[in-house]
Amino acid sequence: MNGTETATNYEALTAEVLIEQVVHEAARATVCLTNSFQTEDMVVLHMLRQHLPNVPVIFLETGYHFKELIAYRDKMTAEWGLNLVNAIPLTTLAEHEAEFGLLHIVQPMECCRIRKVEPLMRSLEPFDWWFTGLRREQSPTRAGLRKVEDHKTPTGRQMKKVSVLADWTMAQVDEYAVAHGIPKLELYTRGYTSIGCEPCTAIPDAGADVRSGRWGGKKLECGIHTFSEKV
Repeated sequence: MNGTETATNYEALTAEVLIEQVVHEAARATVCLTNSFQTEDMVVLHMLRQHLPNVPVIFLETGYHFKELIAYRDKMTAEWGLNLVNAIPLTTLAEHEAEFGLLHIVQPMECCRIRKVEPLMRSLEPFDWWFTGLRREQSPTRAGLRKVEDHKTPTGRQMKKVSVLADWTMAQVDEYAVAHGIPKLELYTRGYTSIGCEPCTAIPDAGADVRSGRWGGKKLECGIHTFSEKV
């Protein structure tokens, strides 16, 4: 079976069946999930834990998160007994700001590279399969997302990136979360639709792209899903 046929088969699978298929294929491989503790990621985590209850859950601890998000992360980690892996930047927040000042304001892409991309790529090195909660509906930059893609990290590490919710709507995500009793991050009730670092996250205008509240609308991606190269 060639790569195109494999991709087509993956695309035809439902989220739950795709996870079963990948877990079977990855039986002798290493698997992780990146989790921002937004609803999409919690839905994927809930599904994945049915098969891999101790799956490593990688969280990007930038130092700039909302206190509500950190509290939710800690609550869910305790309640679900998660195997949490905090991806930590090489510099503390104090060291970072002493050297660069408020880099997230003057050079947001570079700030994301230092505090998100580099820690993530370093944390992904031990793994062969990388699950995400990405969806095509989230933004124009994700419209062409495939459910399973071949990726290569900056060090040359080859891996499979799996986005089981690629074809889901937000309504489907919310429906699954409610049906399975997944608590929702309180920040959503205030109007936030995509939640990242607090200084770079705002409530989007009514009817705007769900990620338009990120980085003052200057960009839609922090880079963690673009620095790993598709192959």
